[in-house]
Amino acid sequence: MLKNLILIVAIFVAILLALTFGEAVFHDIFAWVSAITGVLIRNFGDLFTLLADYLHAHTSKVLIAIVLTVPASLWVLRSRRGELGHPATQRRIAILLALFLGWLGVHRFYLGQVGWGVVLLVIAWVFLPLAAVIGLIDAIRYLFMDEETFTTTQLS
Repeated sequence: MLKNLILIVAIFVAILLALTFGEAVFHDIFAWVSAITGVLIRNFGDLFTLLADYLHAHTSKVLIAIVLTVPASLWVLRSRRGELGHPATQRRIAILLALFLGWLGVHRFYLGQVGWGVVLLVIAWVFLPLAAVIGLIDAIRYLFMDEETFTTTQLS
C-alpha cells in the first residue's frame, strides 16, 4: 500500500514538474535548484513558506496536476499490478526517488530503512545541500549495484 502511495505521489510530482517547467524551463529550473540548495533555507519553515508561495502563484497548475494524476495513477497501478513487487522494479523506483527526493530520504523510507530516512531528514533540516548530495550518491550507488546485491543489502 505504501509503495502504491509513493508511486502516486511520484506521478503527481512528475506531472506538476512538467506543467511548471514547460513554460520557462531554464529560468524555473535554475530558480528551483538555487532555492533548494541555497543558504537561505535554514529549516522546514522556510521550505513550507516556499511551497505555500508556489501553491499561491501556481494554483491552476497544481489543480490540473491533481486532475491528471488520478487517471494516470489508476492506469499505471492496473497495468503494472504484478510488476510493482518485483525487486528490479523496487530498485528502479528507489533510484528515481533517490534522484528526485533523496534530499528528504524518501528512498530510504521506501526501502524500509526508516532510521536512515529520519537521519536524512535531520541532515536536510541542519544543512540541506549535504542531504541533496547524499541523495545523489545513493542514486548513483543503486544505479551501479547489481540486482542481487541490491536485494540483499538494501531491501528490509
